[in-house]
Amino acid sequence: MSTEAVTHPTYGNWRRPRRPGLGPLGLVGTFGVFGGLVITLLASLISLYAALVVLVPTVLFLVPLAVRTQDGRNVYQLLALRVGWRRRRAKGAHLYVSGPLSARPGGRFRPPGLLNKVTVSDGRDAYDRPFGVLHHPARNLYTIVLGCDPDGGSLVDADQVDVWVALWGEWLARLAHEPGLRGASVVVETAPDTGTRLAHEVLPRIHPDAPDAARAVMEEVVERYPTASSEMHTYVTLTYGVPPGQRLKKEDVIADLAVRVPGLLSGLVAAGGGAAYPLTAERIAEVVRVAYDPAVAADVLNARARHGGTGLEWDDAGPAAAVETVGSYQHDSGVSRTWLMTLAPRGTVRSSVLRGMLEAAPGTRRKRVALVYRPIDPATSARIVESDRRSAQFMATSGRGMVQARAASEVRAAEQTAAEEAAGAGLVEFSLMLTVTVDDVAQLADASVAVRNLTAASRVLMRPADRMQAAAFSCTLPVGVLPWEQTLIPHELQEAL
Repeated sequence: MSTEAVTHPTYGNWRRPRRPGLGPLGLVGTFGVFGGLVITLLASLISLYAALVVLVPTVLFLVPLAVRTQDGRNVYQLLALRVGWRRRRAKGAHLYVSGPLSARPGGRFRPPGLLNKVTVSDGRDAYDRPFGVLHHPARNLYTIVLGCDPDGGSLVDADQVDVWVALWGEWLARLAHEPGLRGASVVVETAPDTGTRLAHEVLPRIHPDAPDAARAVMEEVVERYPTASSEMHTYVTLTYGVPPGQRLKKEDVIADLAVRVPGLLSGLVAAGGGAAYPLTAERIAEVVRVAYDPAVAADVLNARARHGGTGLEWDDAGPAAAVETVGSYQHDSGVSRTWLMTLAPRGTVRSSVLRGMLEAAPGTRRKRVALVYRPIDPATSARIVESDRRSAQFMATSGRGMVQARAASEVRAAEQTAAEEAAGAGLVEFSLMLTVTVDDVAQLADASVAVRNLTAASRVLMRPADRMQAAAFSCTLPVGVLPWEQTLIPHELQEAL
């Protein structure tokens, strides 16, 4: 009798984008070095004192660019973050009050911060299914939200999981060919089960003449089931922009998105997304409302089960009050803290690498994990992979010892990426954000320990989004907020820094 070894597929080969320029200086710093040297040489023809007058400011300017933290930020970026936080505090922008007692007209509870100017419209796709469209007027972006119930990996063969991963990669690669697509995100939200849905399913079906023992068993199941279970929701957001030079009406954009929704849903179903469906404007408002006020989650489920909907509008989905601090974001009945990924898992990983992070964490009210994707068009992808390939080959031939061994591994990864891109694979930039919501500030310390354990098990390095907790909280909501679209400095210039 012979046994056959079972091999589980592994994944990985992601690489951090390499900055152009000399070492940690970046492109701007490199131009500063060469420009400073040229000006210093010209000044030295006049006198040594003139050369020093030029050299000292140049060095003082370049040193903060060369000093970087573990996540790649230089001193200027850290200073800009602190200055921006102090300016917001001085203006009172870290405080938010809405409703009838606020100074805003109308007395509505609009979401704060990056979502304050967002509007929501209704549309119908090719199958006459309603879906909501969020319009971000500051950047003229439009977002659709898709919901799905993934099949999960329990009792599933490794070959089937590998097929799902391949189809998910194909779906992401197709996004690069979506006209006008600016970015996408996958938000997985977990929370303790309130038991409302089970109660509405079981209790009305108990026969009035049922035996007392049977009735007691069913009521005990309904009472104790939520203590050992959790609810999980998965949302996929797609954010589109209007092509430059075109002035399209909102109705035209919604009509164009309605044609794309069925194809996007079919791709999600094939990639293991289970039952996929577009979210209506009311459903989007409910998700945002519960995120800002977790205490109303049971009421929302109860109203939906009894009446088929809540009738909630976007203008009433925000909190009554919110306070942003350095390390937390307090909103109605919850206190949240958000972490940002600084380094993806090194080497190869298995398909279950994020399973622990996606599961419900004990002691938390709600938890959201957001994977943010930025598809890159095929022409830019070819240029990037060839540039990384040349840079990796240069580093492999310019060092010795262990440095050369690590550089050789970089060469193999770059060569594989270039070969896959040439065969038709897509190139996607991605990041990960995690938000944990608890009942009060005292529980944040325990939540931070739990998150640290989860990230360690997933081999993901993360840091708290200090001094930008409110914006990071909005980015983890399924509303299509893309971080690179909300910065004052263009994304291309940030890469040069």
